[in-house]
Amino acid sequence: MFTKIDETLQWIHGLIPHGMKPGTQRMEWMLARIGNPEHRIRAVHVGGTNGKGSTVSYLRHIYQQAGLKVGTFISPYITSFNERIMINGVPISDEDLIKAANIVYPLTKAVEAETDLGLPAEFETVTMLSFVYFGKMNPCDLVIYEVGLGGRLDSTNVIHPLVSVITNVAMDHMKQLGNTITSIAREKAGIIKNGVGIITTAEHPDALKVIREQAKAKQSNLYVFGSEFTVTATGHDADGEHFNFDATYLHEKDLILQMRGVHQLKNAAAALMTVDYLDTFFGIHAEDQEIRNGLRDTAWPGRFEQMSDKPRIIIDGAHNVQGTEALVETVHRYYPGRAIHVLYAALKDKQYEKMVQLIETVASEITLTTIPFPRAAGSRLLYDASRHPLKREDPDWKHALNVMINGTGDQEVLLICGSLYFISLVRAELLSRRKAAQSH
Repeated sequence: MFTKIDETLQWIHGLIPHGMKPGTQRMEWMLARIGNPEHRIRAVHVGGTNGKGSTVSYLRHIYQQAGLKVGTFISPYITSFNERIMINGVPISDEDLIKAANIVYPLTKAVEAETDLGLPAEFETVTMLSFVYFGKMNPCDLVIYEVGLGGRLDSTNVIHPLVSVITNVAMDHMKQLGNTITSIAREKAGIIKNGVGIITTAEHPDALKVIREQAKAKQSNLYVFGSEFTVTATGHDADGEHFNFDATYLHEKDLILQMRGVHQLKNAAAALMTVDYLDTFFGIHAEDQEIRNGLRDTAWPGRFEQMSDKPRIIIDGAHNVQGTEALVETVHRYYPGRAIHVLYAALKDKQYEKMVQLIETVASEITLTTIPFPRAAGSRLLYDASRHPLKREDPDWKHALNVMINGTGDQEVLLICGSLYFISLVRAELLSRRKAAQSH
């Protein structure tokens, strides 16, 4: 059995990657073996293409302000693996992770040996660890589960939540989910359960049609953004986004988000509608001031995050077309007229050509780089996709980072964006430099 965190993580990361073995049968088999700990978890289930992580984070901060013990299950992580399973923003300890792994490891072996279902994938195993942790070891008042991929066949889809949320539906993971908005929406809408309320900020007509049909078939009350709940933007400044929110019972004026961008208003709206729903049907209450403070406190690493002021460095994990469009809009909104230097890396299984051509519309110059990761697009591939007159290729991202930090003036912005894997490497590097500078 495991005694050290390194061997535990080595085992987890050595399993088949996420999305390679869709289906919930292995999960159901393993959970039944240990008395279905997921049945003891009061959960909120959050799916969608973009905005899942931010919505989870808003909910966590609001309910933490309300004095609840709030678990979160998220992916991917930005700083350390343990962030995937947290309580009140504190990652699972190495000790508890090892304990949970020693319960889950024999189950993964048993399902492979005793059935024809095969060995669970990495994401399934991590989901199992979370069920053991929240359902057996460290129960919470509420656990917010972020869907890994799709929804219908995702390993988190064995929970029976109090309410489900679908943030939006856009083109991403087409290989696994299909090539149309309708087919992707069908996968996302797979998290809708019989009689369980469903909240959505999806706006694409094809996606909404699928979600409406599924909600009707499952006799689930559906709350649609722009219809059952709305936001009104009232401006933005150095503090962030200002807005009003209206739903059936919850009406909030002059709310502030430090998370920047118009798209964040929709993510906050999804969270606020969830708060309204949980209060109305389950008596899980948050006071007005707790809601305000929770929203204002929410910061999400790698989402339009400012890492330095001189020069101004912004990092953003816009890793698909819709995320990149939102990033372009946010840059225009907050830094009109400023010179923007862009450092970019992406994964080759994403629509990188479209994304490069979108992001370079805000760039005064762009450097295309890559990271040591099997799915990373090579810097030459990205360079060839770019049409910018001032483009550079540098396969060494650290070298590119140094050159660009030195070449960015005080009134200019260095925007580092693309793959979340890239952003997590850059973030760690910038934080260690900051720490080194402070110790001198």
